[in-house]
Amino acid sequence: MIQPDLSVRIVHTINVVVPLVFFMASIYLWLHVLFARFITRPDSPVLWFFAVVTGPLTRPVRAVLPAGTPERRVRLVSLGVYVALWLASRILLAGWLGSAVR
Repeated sequence: MIQPDLSVRIVHTINVVVPLVFFMASIYLWLHVLFARFITRPDSPVLWFFAVVTGPLTRPVRAVLPAGTPERRVRLVSLGVYVALWLASRILLAGWLGSAVR
């Protein structure tokens, strides 16, 4: 049986970690969009870093978009998706899990 203290800690951890992951994903995607706009060298280590970090974030969105969608568009759509997930997780988890703790 889970102790009441432990269940409260688990709920609070989920309430913090899930939105934080979506927020971090949004920040990295936003930075990638920003730097890709200003750095034009294709061999830039900064663009390589952001391509490696945001690659797993854009892959599920790229699968839904039509084939041949430009990379810039994929990043912008991914950014919108992760911002929406971040806001939805904040609202839903605060509502559902917040009422479970009370």
